[in-house]
Amino acid sequence: MTKASTIIEGKTENRSWWVPLGNTGILVPRLSFGTGTYGWGNSSAQTRLGFRECVRLLLTAYEHGITWIDSADQYGSHPHIREVLKSLDREKVIITTKLAARSKEQARQDIQRFLKELDTDYIDMVLMHCVVDANWATTMKPVMEALSEAKGKGYVKAVGVSCHSISALKTSSNHPWVDVILARLNYDGMHMDGKPNEVLPILETAIRNGKGVYAMKVFGQGGLRRDPERAIRFVFESGIPAATIGMVSEAEVKQNVAIARQLFPDG
Repeated sequence: MTKASTIIEGKTENRSWWVPLGNTGILVPRLSFGTGTYGWGNSSAQTRLGFRECVRLLLTAYEHGITWIDSADQYGSHPHIREVLKSLDREKVIITTKLAARSKEQARQDIQRFLKELDTDYIDMVLMHCVVDANWATTMKPVMEALSEAKGKGYVKAVGVSCHSISALKTSSNHPWVDVILARLNYDGMHMDGKPNEVLPILETAIRNGKGVYAMKVFGQGGLRRDPERAIRFVFESGIPAATIGMVSEAEVKQNVAIARQLFPDG
């Protein structure tokens, strides 16, 4: 594993709040604000808070050092992010979004639409959403070509996969096209692609291969919220450099940042 994520006697060697995301060249905070809790069909727990409240919460998270927003076409949160960007320096905000396209032309159209919806010249990371096929590098090749094209034109900084099966995760960990992997991980194995002891070695391989890895389902889709410190510490003490967590209140933002800052106080 990389120096930035090695665990020594239960503590991370790199104590910085900021960490390079693999070989992407993107420096990210340890926590990303997830806007897709129970999200699908252009809606999520975050967007259902109401437009102004969701925007306010995103800005509150930014003030607490969570300058990275994780979105997807299906979450309906692009307009909220666009509003956030009106009052912030674009260069200081990291945006991930995801597409569900299955053709090259649709992917091209989606990327251009995302840029307009977000009112930005570029998106930091665009991932193929909910990939489950072990052979995705073949079946999704047209979409990969569209994403590579967008990356070459500067519309996207990094590309990758949001994995929803252990076979897709294994493929992603070694595939040269992948810059970023979003993987399900928590201490209980809840809503994961496999048990933690099955998933972690794959993620270790990905990190060794220079992939930017970050975790989702840290709270097991809500099932592990009873002990947030245990959930957050597990991910980071397993050597995963960053995580995205869906939050729906200022109290949750403060709580999660406080827990992570115990591990990463610098920066």
